Amino acid sequence: MTGVHVVVPDGIDDPARPSGGNVYDRKICSALGELGWPVQVHAVPGSWPTPDAAAYEALAGAVQGIPDGTVVLVDGLVGSTAPEVLVPEATRLRLVALVHMPLGHAAGSNGSRGREGAVLSAATAVVTTSAWARRALLDLYLLPEDRVHVAEPGVDTAPISAGTPSAGALLCVASVVPEKGHDVLVDALSTMRDLSWSCLCVGSTARNPAFAERLRRRAREGELEDRVRFVGPRSGAELGRTYATADLLVLPSRAETYGMVVAEALARGVPVVAADVGGVSESLGHGNGGIRPGLLVPPGDVFALAAGLRTWLRDAEVRRSWRRAARERRASLPRWSATTSALARVLADAGA
Repeated sequence: MTGVHVVVPDGIDDPARPSGGNVYDRKICSALGELGWPVQVHAVPGSWPTPDAAAYEALAGAVQGIPDGTVVLVDGLVGSTAPEVLVPEATRLRLVALVHMPLGHAAGSNGSRGREGAVLSAATAVVTTSAWARRALLDLYLLPEDRVHVAEPGVDTAPISAGTPSAGALLCVASVVPEKGHDVLVDALSTMRDLSWSCLCVGSTARNPAFAERLRRRAREGELEDRVRFVGPRSGAELGRTYATADLLVLPSRAETYGMVVAEALARGVPVVAADVGGVSESLGHGNGGIRPGLLVPPGDVFALAAGLRTWLRDAEVRRSWRRAARERRASLPRWSATTSALARVLADAGA
């Protein structure tokens, strides 16, 4: 079996920098090896996706040492910003671009759009993580449809979460940055001081410390400092224990390609209230009879988010329905074996 070289941003194993993209990269590298693929990982240092000259040099050094004709899977966080390095290499390497989030889809991204488009057009194949992202890439760049593929993130098997008797343990798992909408969440919770709840925000506060401090100040001003806690990143068994005591996952993001934390919550039977962005509706899915295991609300809408949370806290029948649907959806979530099989087929075709 032919091998694959995988180019990823440095630090995907750093527990202080957890992200869905990092989890995905680690999982597929390990699983491809288990399928018999010789895998060589190149971790490229730099502040991707806003690299400096040293980062470009490191990427060039990594790919220029890869033998001609080799299949190279490039994480889009690195590849989509480096056409100067990768487009010339596409004439001798079989480049497969792995796009976790289309950079050209972001607001004010005209510069990124041209650079990402150049790399994706030069690649032998493109893989992304949701049907929504595939449609976005096809619309943005007019790529041939047969070159753009989907390999949805999988989930690991997990026990059903016990939750709490009050159903008021809210959980948000996301880096504390504006794109994840914590400001919308805090503003929504500030209208709900009359109800019984607590909200644990799990995610790095180091990526945008000024934003994190503004949130803490907003929580203090809203008299929520004892009810909204920012506890930093958690992963592995510690994150599993956090899910085990949660009643409801809240994800108020302004942008998501798939929403891996939604699937992680559902894998434990925890319902979800989330902003209806990107591929989140795909990860949320449905239980039997088309019942959603939670609720989708418009992004950035404080009052819609607050209304959804109030419905959960006040209506026992809604809680029973969402919990039942979450446990039903749990059975149909994709596994990492399916993710890896889909990706392996693309890699094999690229190398043929």
